[in-house]
Amino acid sequence: MFILIFIYLIYIFYKSRNSLYMLQQNLYNENNRYLRWVKRNYKDCFNVIDFLPFLFMLFLIITEDSYIKELIYISTSILYIIGLYNEYKRNSNKQTKIKFNITKRIKRLYLTEFLIIIILIILLFTTKYLALILIILNLLLALNYYYIYLVKLINTPIEKLVYFYYFSKAKKKLKSMSRLKVIGITGSYGKTSSKNILASVLEPKYIVRPTPKNLNTPYGLMITINNYLDNFDEVLIAEMGAYVNGEIKEICDFVKPKYGILTIIGDAHLETFKTKENICKTKFELIESLPDDGACVLNLDDPYQVSYVKNSLKSKAKILWIGVDNKEALYNATHIKCDSKGTNFDILYDNKTYHIETKLLGLHNVYNILAAFALGNYLGVNIDSMISKIKALTPTEHRLELKKLNNFMMIDDAYNSNPIGSSNALDVLGLMDGFKVIVTPGMVELGINEEKLNYEFGLKISKVCDLVILIGENRTKVIKKALLDNSYSSDNILVFNKLTNAFSYLEKLGLEKKQVYALFENDLPDIYNEGVDKNEN
Repeated sequence: MFILIFIYLIYIFYKSRNSLYMLQQNLYNENNRYLRWVKRNYKDCFNVIDFLPFLFMLFLIITEDSYIKELIYISTSILYIIGLYNEYKRNSNKQTKIKFNITKRIKRLYLTEFLIIIILIILLFTTKYLALILIILNLLLALNYYYIYLVKLINTPIEKLVYFYYFSKAKKKLKSMSRLKVIGITGSYGKTSSKNILASVLEPKYIVRPTPKNLNTPYGLMITINNYLDNFDEVLIAEMGAYVNGEIKEICDFVKPKYGILTIIGDAHLETFKTKENICKTKFELIESLPDDGACVLNLDDPYQVSYVKNSLKSKAKILWIGVDNKEALYNATHIKCDSKGTNFDILYDNKTYHIETKLLGLHNVYNILAAFALGNYLGVNIDSMISKIKALTPTEHRLELKKLNNFMMIDDAYNSNPIGSSNALDVLGLMDGFKVIVTPGMVELGINEEKLNYEFGLKISKVCDLVILIGENRTKVIKKALLDNSYSSDNILVFNKLTNAFSYLEKLGLEKKQVYALFENDLPDIYNEGVDKNEN
């Protein structure tokens, strides 16, 4: 019995690590993301071998023979060892892109999980219900992904208290900084790049504190304010993300922005928003939250933004319109020229022309620079200083970042692909003078339009790329179909389930071709992994 319990503890600890990791990757089941993931991946979550011990344990109910009991304990222990080995082997073949972060919240979940197990083990040795308790313990193992969700529910009151503590601390700190200017940035995509560009543009006049990386939730804002915001900071740039209606308003009620930038309304997270109108309404929660003496930057080329302002907007904050196609914009970009070294264009404002040079690639970065230029000018930053800062900008990590990797040039656009972003990235790849390759698993979280949008993505790929490397055999079927439907040669389509194999292939290809440009468009998180390549050694 003691050996059985020892092996059980090792096995459930190891398995719980995977469950907690997936819970973390799925934002602790925000909008039921975790439960939906478990449902989609039930074959990976539940193993037949974990249910076999139930057959042995049923005999414990009907037998008093100590020899048979010992045999059952030994047999169950062997099954646990086999299950543990299979789990280890499966995990060792997985490609982990984001490390499991053992946060304080994860530690609290671990503690609750094992307190429950320890209580059951104590009861196991102190009551007469041995078989029943063993069945319960095995149930926690076999249905571990659901057990971890139950633990999460048990810990909810604790997490609410923790949240309230840090929320109150952050609110108090913000209240003490009455001169702090708060700028909110939201949109379906381009938030992080826009934030980084704006921070750089404002630096000549202000001490600026942007939210680190992509910390764009209330938790992320609390971390930024409590751990990073300094009393000397003059501007806080708050990136604001959302999956459902009301989340942007929640953040705005917290940090109370006076200024805002809305990048563009697109199809990102359509799976949870359901309609593009819901996306638009949610993103405009930032603009509606601005005070009457505030200001916002909106995109006149975006029909959803134009329509909302015309028909629904209640905010009286000043609007600074930017645009490329629409010449009526207050800040208009013209004569746009892109190549592998960067982008050049002119900004027309107040009957004057300002020439812009930047290392950044892609039309979306023209919009991001326009937005930063507009708000920076409104806040009194010297225009020549802004132009100088824009020229010195470097790409945001994983967002059309051009870099040399041994035998090939990598255009790293791995972060959270979307229809407009992926189209812009292909336009950039098309500008390169060399052998053009795309490496992609396709796009996700696009709701009922996901298949249609990935098919359209495949059609555009066929017009630009010399070679296509698809990551994930199941996920990319629709892209492959689009390629073949558009008479793209099947010899120029490769499918891997592991991104590392794509890197290995490109290393060899770089030795054969004179100049290889490989666009890495979207690198899905571990929750979308499909496993090991069949042809992998």
